[in-house]
Amino acid sequence: MFDLPFSDIADIVGRSPAATRQLASRARRRVNGAEVPRCDPDLAQQRKVVDAFYAAARNADLDALLHVLDPDIVLRTDYGAGRPASVVSGPAAVAEQVRVPQGGRLRHLVINGAIGALSIRDEQPYAVMVFTVAGDKIVRIDVIRDTDRVRRVAAEVDRRPD
Repeated sequence: MFDLPFSDIADIVGRSPAATRQLASRARRRVNGAEVPRCDPDLAQQRKVVDAFYAAARNADLDALLHVLDPDIVLRTDYGAGRPASVVSGPAAVAEQVRVPQGGRLRHLVINGAIGALSIRDEQPYAVMVFTVAGDKIVRIDVIRDTDRVRRVAAEVDRRPD
């Protein structure tokens, strides 16, 4: 960052100099076109990791939640037109965002070869989540909260047999 020593940047971002160097290294790889991990093609493996994520979230088990989140995890939430998407990165920040709504339930889905879920709250479709799992870690979670898009997915899901 503009020729500042890592110790100065570490103070600014609230990390150790070693962690700051690692963040810079990851950022350089991404900027230079390093490959983003692809979703594990094994749906059973994906399901196992996502189920561990759900269990940890339900039980408010932060350690278990952090165990299944990749160090470079990104959570992106799309609210639809007129409202910017939110992007949260890093396991601690993502874990802080994870909530299990009261009266909520999930309907498991496979979306474009990835494990996902339709979140239903008070018997109404609330969100669609898609998890990118690489190995035994979740590297990305995409959430759609745009009401129209969520309802379209829910209608399509309702047409399918279980």
